[in-house]
Amino acid sequence: MAANSKELIENDLAELKSRLEQESLPNVLADTDQELKLLKNTTLHIAVTGNTGAGKSSFVNAFRNISDYKESSAETDVKQTTMEPQKYPNDIFPEITLWDLPGIGTREFKPNEYLKIVNFSRYDFFIIVSAGRFTVNDTMLALEIKKMNKRFYFVRTKVDQDMHNEGMKPNFSETQTLEQIRNDCLSNLWKEGIDDPKVFLISRWHLNKYDFPKLHKTLAEDLNDLKRPLLIMAMPAFSREHLQEKKAAMEKLIWKKALKSCGVGAIFVPGLSVAYDVYLLISSMKEICRAFGLDKGSLCNLAERIRKPVDVLKSAVQKTPMASQIDSKFVLSLFTKFLTVGSAMAVEELARLIPVLGSLVGGVTSFATTRYVLKSFLEDAMADAESVLAKAAE
Repeated sequence: MAANSKELIENDLAELKSRLEQESLPNVLADTDQELKLLKNTTLHIAVTGNTGAGKSSFVNAFRNISDYKESSAETDVKQTTMEPQKYPNDIFPEITLWDLPGIGTREFKPNEYLKIVNFSRYDFFIIVSAGRFTVNDTMLALEIKKMNKRFYFVRTKVDQDMHNEGMKPNFSETQTLEQIRNDCLSNLWKEGIDDPKVFLISRWHLNKYDFPKLHKTLAEDLNDLKRPLLIMAMPAFSREHLQEKKAAMEKLIWKKALKSCGVGAIFVPGLSVAYDVYLLISSMKEICRAFGLDKGSLCNLAERIRKPVDVLKSAVQKTPMASQIDSKFVLSLFTKFLTVGSAMAVEELARLIPVLGSLVGGVTSFATTRYVLKSFLEDAMADAESVLAKAAE
């Protein structure tokens, strides 16, 4: 067995033993079941609002990591297209829905009536979009949202156009120009009574530039422990740092799923444990592929957005199969690999766990198998996702 594989199994089983010395296995499994159910049923609703023509629809599409020209994209005509809240689920993670709201301040939608019309209570937070200075209507809306104890964020769009226009001037400095735009937004919002505005400068066409990554990080930090992993998984990765966030969130989920596998493995029903583990591994690996953008849909969306052939991106995926190729045959081959490298260690550690587990020792192998296989798969997915990022940047 490779040294790192041996160490991985030792650490996992030692962590399990430590947990079970503090709390009984039935209690641990009950807590885990509850946590997994909550995660499965968690949804996130994001409202995107602002003046007509501010770029709300393009922002919605960028947040979903799709182009403006895909069939499922939000309409981006310059005229007022959104007359009522439009629902746009994330293509890959339908638990996240963005709502393109009517432009505030139009004849049809006055600020003092706006929140009631758009069903304010539905949304987890609001993103207020502007292509220039934020208006009185924007600040009035923000103050109303604040009264109702919900978060809001200001997004200044079309920054790439500003950079292009300012770049024609002598002695142009991108850093200074961005600072001027930011200060202009902040001073205007301060004057209108917004004490601590969060302003993000973005370009729909360059998601890895300006403040789009910072916006993603801020939103994730402001969400609770249930909704945060969902946003992290669904957001497109712009850098290795973002991929590391996805990996950390997925490792926590893998631990919970391994505990669930342990509980099923402790039930003495012939064939039940293996059948459940196969199902669990298939679904979890497909989830990892989606989170790291390694499924067909994600790769096609990225290829369309950066205008490169999807086969170029697929060529960077060397270690993990497409999500559609993950089936019971593939999973059983990984089982065989684990039994080859890990069974001896599992048996050795099992002897140390017997005083803690008592008659429930049957779940240890299931736990170790699930943890080892999924963590190994996660490492491969991380490597492939980094390769795709590099290929996209070429």
